[in-house]
Amino acid sequence: MTLSRVILGFLAVHPMTGYDLMRAFATSAAYFWHADKAQIYRTLAKLVAEGLAEIEIVPGTDAPDRVVHHITTHGRTALRTWLLAPPERPAPRDPFIARVFFAGELEDDEIIAMIDARTADAEAARDALSAVRAVTAHPDAGADRSSWLRSMTLDQGLREHEEHLRWLGALRSGIREGASA
Repeated sequence: MTLSRVILGFLAVHPMTGYDLMRAFATSAAYFWHADKAQIYRTLAKLVAEGLAEIEIVPGTDAPDRVVHHITTHGRTALRTWLLAPPERPAPRDPFIARVFFAGELEDDEIIAMIDARTADAEAARDALSAVRAVTAHPDAGADRSSWLRSMTLDQGLREHEEHLRWLGALRSGIREGASA
């Protein structure tokens, strides 16, 4: 259900094709929600079938026609209902944390390698968000409440990555210092 509401949120910002939505998930939403191509297109079809979105075929000039999705009045109502509902507590599911939990069976160097790989991924994700911040930081970035709220979600993503990197550093230091020996 959350994916469909996130897509409705994007369509409320402006009409989008499936490709536009994939780009939006890869850039502006990657730090708080992931969806792959199949999930996006499957959910768009469901939203159209439920009357929460509608499609417009835009003829292509020397290119295929574009299928642009628009949120409907019913879709805006569903989005508003979701926005006003009490927030759900996400079920934590992080394979890396599960590996750390059981890593007592590994040698220190193996654990360090695992931590270093996660650190590289976390740094890359943080850097990608920083690049989004650099592109979206312009004088009018806070011109309206919607832009400001989107900017604040980006800040949250950056803070989560920074905190995770600090934790990884402490974890690595603890292993190196023999904290559990």
